[in-house]
Amino acid sequence: MTRFIEGLPEGAGLHVGVVVANWNRTITDRLLDGALQRLEEMKVTDVTVLRVPGALEIPIGARKLVDAGCDAVVAIGTVVRGDTDHYEIVSRESTAGVARVSLDTGVPVANAILAVTEYAQAMDRAAEGPSNKGYEAAEAAVSTTVALRRVGEL
Repeated sequence: MTRFIEGLPEGAGLHVGVVVANWNRTITDRLLDGALQRLEEMKVTDVTVLRVPGALEIPIGARKLVDAGCDAVVAIGTVVRGDTDHYEIVSRESTAGVARVSLDTGVPVANAILAVTEYAQAMDRAAEGPSNKGYEAAEAAVSTTVALRRVGEL
């Protein structure tokens, strides 16, 4: 017997947290708008937005949202390459931290932390519409949550 389980982008009844970095707020606000738009489209009515200073604070913010009862979390930040190795450290550690929260708790944390070499690339990824990475991450968070719940029904 083969079972195929897929989560549908239907979020009614879910509590979704969004942790968003203030650093590069011009970009992160656009990503947040995309995430909130998609959550509304998926009928998620219980949303908590937590603002943190930067990308390195996103994992602890995500963990706090999970501990507070969120069914899924969307992580939003932007790291733009500069002249130092700081870009590499922040990108790597924030991404690893988000993955760790998800794996340690079993709660999906969708990653919309952009790591780009130029500001213009971030603007492209934060444009309005379904290609907005916040929009995509919100759908991933809800769809994964629904799929994982269906696994629990086996």
